[in-house]
Amino acid sequence: MKKDIFKVAGTSLKSRLIIGTGKYKSLSETAKAVKASGASMVTVAVRRVNILDKTKPLLSDYINPKKTIFLPNTAGCFTSGEALRTLRLAREMGGWKLVKLEVLGDKKTLYPNMIETVKTTKILVKEGFKVMVYCTDDPLLAKKLEDNGASAIMPLASPIGSGLGIQNKVNISLIIKQSKVPVIIDAGIGTASDATIAMELGCDGVLINSAIAKAKKPILMAEAFKDAVISGRNSYLAGRMGKNHFATASSPTKGLI
Repeated sequence: MKKDIFKVAGTSLKSRLIIGTGKYKSLSETAKAVKASGASMVTVAVRRVNILDKTKPLLSDYINPKKTIFLPNTAGCFTSGEALRTLRLAREMGGWKLVKLEVLGDKKTLYPNMIETVKTTKILVKEGFKVMVYCTDDPLLAKKLEDNGASAIMPLASPIGSGLGIQNKVNISLIIKQSKVPVIIDAGIGTASDATIAMELGCDGVLINSAIAKAKKPILMAEAFKDAVISGRNSYLAGRMGKNHFATASSPTKGLI
């Protein structure tokens, strides 16, 4: 079989599972979850997680940025200006150019403000950033992001932190079919089986935070997601059987006694 390589903006990743670093009880627990997940990329909320102030505990003290790719994101930003300022700071302070953009619309739903998101994507790409973009599951807007230079499309499965799983498989499938850049499910995944479904649909990857961090046993859940993503990807590559509205005997019908 041809080697199955996962690339985002020219960067090869060993795992199709990306995990967030927020909401854990401690940085030590975060590090253990990352290790158990096998993830080679983690998201870092620049406005919330300490990655630069050496007078306080640093995420890099627990997760080695030379072994695990840090993906700065704009969690908590509600305007284009806030997002741009945050990522420009990340570039100046840490040299990061591969980033995750999210511009939220309101505090209740945390849905993306797609007008601001498209505008910000265009600006960041012009400034040399490689932008992975959190977005709604609207195929037309997803295509707009790609046309404006997004390095990855990251549609939500359902609202951030809801754990509701994929609510619109049809739209996600449409986005996958039309996209020439990686499609990574972001937000709303609740359990390992949700990740398997995303991968079976043909998603290139899955981003998980709350489902692992808020589990009763985060480390065990991280392992479960690792296995689920691998299983779902293998199932997709294997090619599922066709669906039939009627039963089909599993044993041969010829040569019966």
